[in-house]
Amino acid sequence: MTGRIAVPVWAAFIVASFVVGDVLREAGLETEDKLPPLHAEARGEPHTWQMIPAICVAVVCVAALPVLARRLGWRPLLLVSWAATLAWTVALACGDGFDRLAWPLDAPSEYPAGLDAVRADPLEWLRTFTDRLHGYPTHIRGHPPLPTLVFWALDAAGLRGTTWAAIVIVLVGTSAVAAVALTVRGLAGEDMARRALPFLVMAPLVLWVATAMDAFFLGVGAWGTALVAVAARRNHLVAALGGGLLLGSLPYLSYGLLPLFAVPAAVLIIARPSRRVIAVLALGCAIVPLAFTLLGFWWPDGVAATHETYRVSRGSAMRSYWYFLVADFAVLGLLTGPAVAHALPSTLASLGRAARARALPPVPALLVGAALLGMIALALSGVTRGEVERIWVPYAAWTVVAAGRHAPPARGWLAAQAITALVVQSLVLSEW
Repeated sequence: MTGRIAVPVWAAFIVASFVVGDVLREAGLETEDKLPPLHAEARGEPHTWQMIPAICVAVVCVAALPVLARRLGWRPLLLVSWAATLAWTVALACGDGFDRLAWPLDAPSEYPAGLDAVRADPLEWLRTFTDRLHGYPTHIRGHPPLPTLVFWALDAAGLRGTTWAAIVIVLVGTSAVAAVALTVRGLAGEDMARRALPFLVMAPLVLWVATAMDAFFLGVGAWGTALVAVAARRNHLVAALGGGLLLGSLPYLSYGLLPLFAVPAAVLIIARPSRRVIAVLALGCAIVPLAFTLLGFWWPDGVAATHETYRVSRGSAMRSYWYFLVADFAVLGLLTGPAVAHALPSTLASLGRAARARALPPVPALLVGAALLGMIALALSGVTRGEVERIWVPYAAWTVVAAGRHAPPARGWLAAQAITALVVQSLVLSEW
């Protein structure tokens, strides 16, 4: 499939997924979501003037990013890209008002709603986490204890309230742009990283960076992978330890992040680090699991208890497996945009050619393939039936690297990415 064919197929696939989802909902076969495959609802009146700040940010970014990516020094470029991502994310979110960043976290199903149980005795809460799981809010029940402990730590540090939590989530999530670019630079060279950066900034997935906790997971996973790339290329043991520490925390942030290890595994395949680096990386990866185990939380028991609450609830488990197995990838198309759809066929073709030649694929193709492999594994498992507009975020950022195949300045493709995000925000009201 060529890129020219891929974009119409991308658009038709997304439209068809919404049409089928609406048919299922009207037939009473899909009642969990108002706008399947998104866990969202259509706005009664599309946003118009409310989108003006986001449109202004988009125009500036589309005009300036290709020039800045070519001319700025590397470190200033990373800071400018982070700032641009932050501005784009906030401008989109604030179409619903300046309190939009905090109000999703105020929902009774979110982590802050369960903080009272932690404040009394955090260690006792952790020891009894699995036994008392059924009594906690939805998002605490669906995840390991570490996300809740992050909120508790902010609270204990004096950063109380959901506004501070939202600020931390958005800052960590948007910083992933720099981490992904650092990884690409370390493995494929600075030119490829500079080509990918504008697309990382303008990716429509920023719609769910404000303020789903999965954006925090994105940042942790991306920086862990970036540190692994630095450690492998420079034989840097401190980076290896830090990367291992961050990556080792991923399964304790979300059970669904285990397949994300395919991405740092791809980094190791490409970089071939020394045995010392691998040993220190393994040590770093063991720190968080060992600490949680010693403090009384046994990860396999948490998986089993969460699966049990998932199975008996009338929530995600009631959704159609076969519909979401397909339609969840239409949501991935929304997260990554038409520029990635256009570049993906050639990216996957390079993977196929490398496999046939028994050679190492190009770095961007291997990173994209690893992220896709992780998402396919999650989809086949059946635990990601819907709500993947947030669940896919830590994975989707890596697939955006494929858009670096577009020759600079590629403003038309950047504009298409921006328009996709603006249209979705104008028409859809998300819980996150």
